[in-house]
Amino acid sequence: MTLRRNFPLVAFTRGCCILLVLICVGGLRTAAAQGGGELRFCLHTEPKTFDPLKVEDDASASIRYLTGGVLVRLNRQTQAVEPELAQSWKLSKDGRQITFKLRSGVSFSDGTPFSAEDVAFTVQQLMNPALHSPTGDAFRTGPGNVETKILSPNQISLTFPAPVAGLDRLFDQVAILSARSPKKEMAVLGPFMLADYKAGSSVLLKRNPNYWKTDAQGRKLPYLDSIRLDIQPNRDVEMLRFKRGEVDLINSLDSEYFDKLAATSPQLVHDAGPSLDSEQMWFNEVAKAPIPGYKKNWFRSTNFRRAISEAINRTDLARVVFHGHAQPASGPFSPANKFWFNSKLSPEAYSPEASMKALQGDGFRLENGVLKDRDGNAVVFSIITNAGNKYRERMAVLIQDDLQKIGIHVNVVTLDFPSLIERMTQTFDYEAVLLGLTNVDLDPNGEMNVWLSSSENHQWNPQQKTPETTWEAEIDRLMRAQASSGDARKRKASFDRVQEIVVEQAPFIFLINKNALSAVSPGVHGASPVILHPQTFWNAERMTVSSQ
Repeated sequence: MTLRRNFPLVAFTRGCCILLVLICVGGLRTAAAQGGGELRFCLHTEPKTFDPLKVEDDASASIRYLTGGVLVRLNRQTQAVEPELAQSWKLSKDGRQITFKLRSGVSFSDGTPFSAEDVAFTVQQLMNPALHSPTGDAFRTGPGNVETKILSPNQISLTFPAPVAGLDRLFDQVAILSARSPKKEMAVLGPFMLADYKAGSSVLLKRNPNYWKTDAQGRKLPYLDSIRLDIQPNRDVEMLRFKRGEVDLINSLDSEYFDKLAATSPQLVHDAGPSLDSEQMWFNEVAKAPIPGYKKNWFRSTNFRRAISEAINRTDLARVVFHGHAQPASGPFSPANKFWFNSKLSPEAYSPEASMKALQGDGFRLENGVLKDRDGNAVVFSIITNAGNKYRERMAVLIQDDLQKIGIHVNVVTLDFPSLIERMTQTFDYEAVLLGLTNVDLDPNGEMNVWLSSSENHQWNPQQKTPETTWEAEIDRLMRAQASSGDARKRKASFDRVQEIVVEQAPFIFLINKNALSAVSPGVHGASPVILHPQTFWNAERMTVSSQ
């Protein structure tokens, strides 16, 4: 991905609570009422889209968060759902209908008035099958269309064809579009608006002069005048610029830089504990992929995938690559997600012996230190990952070494992010991928766009007309069952089984969960890093920047 589970993605179910690991920000003051200034930080990839309904990458999700106005917002610190553009809402008992009462007197950034018509338009676009919206996938719990009924200019009811669990929380990810503005997605309701975009260089966001929110003293938000997002995939350069004071924060800090900064300036770094994010690899199982048939047979074998998983030393990955600021992953969800994590699961034990036994079950054999399949083909494949991401490059090298021990030769190929995404989603010209999954949602509904076999983000074999395996069909059934249930215990049981199937079948080989590490300049006031995306700038509308 990084996928938007993605963003993932940030709900929590009824009656359940989760311990949020917070770090007090030493040396940072609450956002003061003095001037705003310009906040500067880096995006690690080019934003793939500015259309909030099509977001599936981390850079685009960050821009959507800062510019998009939503009906409700899940507070990243308290994890409570709070009213935004909707003053209030009411859910039907069957979980199919939600009625919003909207704020009056609100306008888009270009002055176009906001009304229920815009909500209806957005939802219709969101649920249009032709759009293939990753965000819309979370609402698809059954066949049929969504009914939008405008009750008044500031009241609307939405009725879904099947119950949607945690329906209100899902709207945290739905940025409302204007039905009438000629600027389309450039007319926004969030605190900031797009002012300039230089491909490959930067994105400039400026304060939305029509933003509706004020602080307790009645001062208009946001405090900041602007946010400058430099597109910088090289994390070494990002750190250098942070030290020079050219950028104000690092949202996701590499562990080696965390340790170096902690040794000299501990007040600048923040470890919020285990994050929701995972690092994983997967094999290409797409039937039309331009790779040899015998390799497709390997990749489609559960024994082969499990054998690869057992041959990878996750403890070494956490210790060597992340300097201990990570832990071996157990499956799709991190233990940091206290309620939804399946506690029966544990990280795959490193066992080259078990790996070889599984491979032999599929007819593989060692000849002079080279693993060959039953037809005599040497087991060689390439892992692609994004260039400039040092920890993924290092993980790939360690995986290469681990697999060499069982006779498998791995080629590590680094690509610029656009090229990697093109291979993953369009040409399918790859054999294995090593990337991360960014969770911006605690609720499994935020991952509907990953686990449904028909989804574009079902990365190992996306957009299946019908499930190609019995276990994928079972995941489809379980994901829809949990998404349509109002009973938290039943939902938990269904998703526990999804996690077990994913571990058993290993379509994704989950490797580690890294800690939420960040760095914030002393000139930034009001920052309070958390584990949920976006960790350091979730409250950007109330942050200020002063000269250091």
